[in-house]
Amino acid sequence: MIDFEPTEEQAMIRETVAGFAANEIRPQARECDESRVPHAGVLAAADELGLVANSLPEEHGGGGELSAVTGCLIAEELAWGDLALGLGVLSPSLLGIPVALYGTPDQQRELLPEVIEQGPAAGSLAWVEPAFDFDPHRPRTVAERDGGEYVLRGHKCFVPWPQGLRRVIVVASEQDTLSAFLVDTDAAGLTTETEDNMGIRALPTAELQLEGVRVAASARLGGEQGADLAALLSRARTGLAACAVGVARAAYEVSLTYAKEREAFGAPIATKQAIAFKLADMATEIDGARMLAWESAWRIDAGLDASRESTLALSKAQRTAMLVADGAVQVFGGHGYTREYLPEMHLRNARGFASFEALTFV
Repeated sequence: MIDFEPTEEQAMIRETVAGFAANEIRPQARECDESRVPHAGVLAAADELGLVANSLPEEHGGGGELSAVTGCLIAEELAWGDLALGLGVLSPSLLGIPVALYGTPDQQRELLPEVIEQGPAAGSLAWVEPAFDFDPHRPRTVAERDGGEYVLRGHKCFVPWPQGLRRVIVVASEQDTLSAFLVDTDAAGLTTETEDNMGIRALPTAELQLEGVRVAASARLGGEQGADLAALLSRARTGLAACAVGVARAAYEVSLTYAKEREAFGAPIATKQAIAFKLADMATEIDGARMLAWESAWRIDAGLDASRESTLALSKAQRTAMLVADGAVQVFGGHGYTREYLPEMHLRNARGFASFEALTFV
């Protein structure tokens, strides 16, 4: 039986993260969006909370509490504060969780302490490719074995690229197998170009070109055994679904507050049937999307296959984020189109979920 009641510890974590999002992230969101630079103080404060480190193994300095349900609670609250800064806070998971779950003992000993100590600069993940028919299960980036090395060729995009980044996990097709490789950011043949995105502007991202990048065979995630990247994709989609719920909730709440305060013809516009019904539809869709994300997370924590559930959760959540963010712009009327108010930023951020893949893990 599925129980969606958070434990006492999960409720405390959610309350803590919600306070952090309200007091630390939300006040910096607009400025960081305009400057396209993440707030160093926010990232440092989040690192002290150990939101990613807590999920990593205790023997390598983490908290040993990896839970997809807890990850969803955290992701939603951070994205409610701001999607770009929230993804920046969670970006250490892009290296930490894959290595914790599937890394060889040597990879774990070398990399997990770095994730805990260096945060976002420790590593990133390159999965998405700039093609309209991109299939995360069959990327066009290829890896070919050449003796004791692998040779990587391909093109990636939407790769979080914080300042000082040292290592990136590159997902590639290895014959009929989906594999991942640990690549140093200064590797020969790896070139990057900074992206200029419509949304998540405070999260630096890059396009990667891999032209004959060589890595040692030991750089293959999981070594000869490899990694269950399909299960990893389920974690990624569940995390993104939770983030989309957070964006939608933020757009709904700000529009609800505005509708109660804004008066037209002598009464708050929230009392007008068209606005009231729109707000009710927003709330209904948000709750439905959250339940799908939690169901997917529950299956992951139970050790069950969540590929179907995570795909449905992300599909529903990304549509909900767009529906609610666009509705918030409409509720604000002409003000919703200006950069003076939050709805236009929520709408720009929400639009990206249709293209995002594997920007965080739970």
